[in-house]
Amino acid sequence: MASSSTTQDANNGVRHDNNLLPIANVGRIMKDALPPQAKISKHAKETIQECATEFVGFVTGEASERCRRERRKTINGDDICHAMRSLGLDHYADSMHRYLQRYRETEELAATLNNGGGGRDGRAIQIDVRAELSIFKGSNQQDGRD
Repeated sequence: MASSSTTQDANNGVRHDNNLLPIANVGRIMKDALPPQAKISKHAKETIQECATEFVGFVTGEASERCRRERRKTINGDDICHAMRSLGLDHYADSMHRYLQRYRETEELAATLNNGGGGRDGRAIQIDVRAELSIFKGSNQQDGRD
């Protein structure tokens, strides 16, 4: 569940509706990008929490505007990629596009494999495609995960 904080809006009024990404999730993502011995201060986590929340809202707002213009109600991954490009975030858009392609391919593969009753033990097969994102490429190489 998202946490909230109190901030001042442009009219110097106090707002209590500033929903933030969960700090535990932000901390976990930060930790995954760092060497195992690295530590992260509470202040650093809170700062990144606010920045990440703002970033998600910024990109989502741009994607939402595209959907509104096209009279659609649902934002999809392609809308997010387009929004990132529109905002000058081409590197992130390229990474996200590769991720989406790989995700769609693995979803098709998993569906095909799972139609036969799942894996050998009868459970559904899951395929991790996080390696397509640049943040995970570096950490996989550092600690030997693939």
